[in-house]
Amino acid sequence: MNQPLSGINIVNLDHLGIVAGIIDEMELVEEVNKKVGISNKETLSPGQVMKAMILNGLGFLSAPIYLFDTFFVGKATEHLIGEGVTPKQLNDDRIGRALDKYHQAGTTQLFTAIALKAAHKFQVEMNSVHLDSSSISVEGAYKTCQEKSQDIETDSSDPPDEMKAIKIVHGYSRDKRPDLKQFIIDTIVSGDGDVPLYLKIDDGNADDKSVFVARLKEFKNQWTFDGICVADSALYTAENLSAMAGMKWITRVPLSIKSARQKISAIEDKDWESAQIKGYKIAAITSEYANIKQRWIVVESDIRKQAALKKIAQQVEKQLESASDSLRKLFRQEFACIADAEIAIKRLSDTWKYHQITEIECREKPVKKSTSKQKLENQTNSTVYQVTGQIETRLSVIEAEQIAAGRFILATNILDTQEVSDEQILLEYKAQQSNERGFRFIKDPLFFTSSVFVKNPERVEAIGMIMGLCLLVYTLAQRKLRQQLSATNEGVRNQVKKLTNKPTMRWIFQMFQAVHLVTVNGSKQVSNLTQDRQDVLKHLGQYCSRYYLMFLGG
Repeated sequence: MNQPLSGINIVNLDHLGIVAGIIDEMELVEEVNKKVGISNKETLSPGQVMKAMILNGLGFLSAPIYLFDTFFVGKATEHLIGEGVTPKQLNDDRIGRALDKYHQAGTTQLFTAIALKAAHKFQVEMNSVHLDSSSISVEGAYKTCQEKSQDIETDSSDPPDEMKAIKIVHGYSRDKRPDLKQFIIDTIVSGDGDVPLYLKIDDGNADDKSVFVARLKEFKNQWTFDGICVADSALYTAENLSAMAGMKWITRVPLSIKSARQKISAIEDKDWESAQIKGYKIAAITSEYANIKQRWIVVESDIRKQAALKKIAQQVEKQLESASDSLRKLFRQEFACIADAEIAIKRLSDTWKYHQITEIECREKPVKKSTSKQKLENQTNSTVYQVTGQIETRLSVIEAEQIAAGRFILATNILDTQEVSDEQILLEYKAQQSNERGFRFIKDPLFFTSSVFVKNPERVEAIGMIMGLCLLVYTLAQRKLRQQLSATNEGVRNQVKKLTNKPTMRWIFQMFQAVHLVTVNGSKQVSNLTQDRQDVLKHLGQYCSRYYLMFLGG
């Protein structure tokens, strides 16, 4: 006999059980409740709300992040978040109040507490970390602190730095959207699995050069970190290098530094060594820039060199066309004296990088005398001068750029090559791409929105922290799965049905589409849990498996 429809309930579980399992293994809900506090009147704790926001953020669906109640309709909300939790409880008002509490607790402090516990639980190694920043563009009007102080009366005492609202303003846009206001996200991620360990939401016009050292020092103090700090060229200033005394660092040397430009072109053929990384060669030299002893590793990339040579040729050709046009216009100009003509042609020649004007000649040009008596009386000079010359290529400039093409310099204050080899310095710097991957993940347009509950800078800052936590959960899950697959010498079939032991979690999430939690007269079971899906869950462990009603032994 068929069961009555009233006794059957089917809701979507999909990949959200994996996300919930990793959150549980991190002990995120407990840590947030401890740091933020729970009110007696709250039916949902701050930790549960944060868990719901991360589930929403990692939903990878077309629903914007602010449609919480809509997102959870038809999903296993109570199963994933807690007994008695319904989509209606996850409304704009509840989410907004939670964001306010996160900001009051300090977004960086809260993120660090969560990440610190997670790193210990998942045994994340911290031999090296990578620092970088990116901008997040937003639409809409956000009041600055000054504007808000004019609208409401404020306490005369300034709030602590961690309580001050960020300034959502125009600044240097990494998104190439200078028309939009923005805020900045600074992150430090581990060399082990790209796990974000530190996050700071900064003002939209914050300058990397001025804040990077402060971020590293704060991280070092919070994590008692003594590994290697890796960052891009914004870190490499004389002031920053002096401020990093006692810290180990690897960074890129800006070629705006004169000694760097000189040394990058002065490498002799005998000094080069082929790197283990295909297409690279390296040469080690010494430097005492900013009175700090350091190793400089000059690196040449074949791919970058070919691209740079092609770009130089294009620039030379383009400049020649522009220079020829400008010179023709100059030839038609008339000057009152030879000195003016020579100044004009020299000024034009100096504006060109790859070309110069040679064979310069000035010639007189008689002025036809006027028949008007008045003009004759005012006329003081009957001769003007015109200039001619030839465009010549600056071969020395072009050759110097061709030699330096595809080259860059890495610097470190670790002088002992036994501790860190030249090759390892290159590998560590290449791993800096981990930040860029994280920023691409965070900048998914489904993450951020100017919703009704994100109407002030404090809540924007809290949303920025939630975005970072989504990345934390994602990278921990991916790292754990890859480690287990490697340890057992197993793989997961990717999009083209080939086995891989390095799947992305985005693909794993897609694998779990159409997995449902079915309740029949109070008895629960999970449908569509294929063998491939069960294998993935076994590798992810008991925290994830139990959401799919798989209870692993041991």
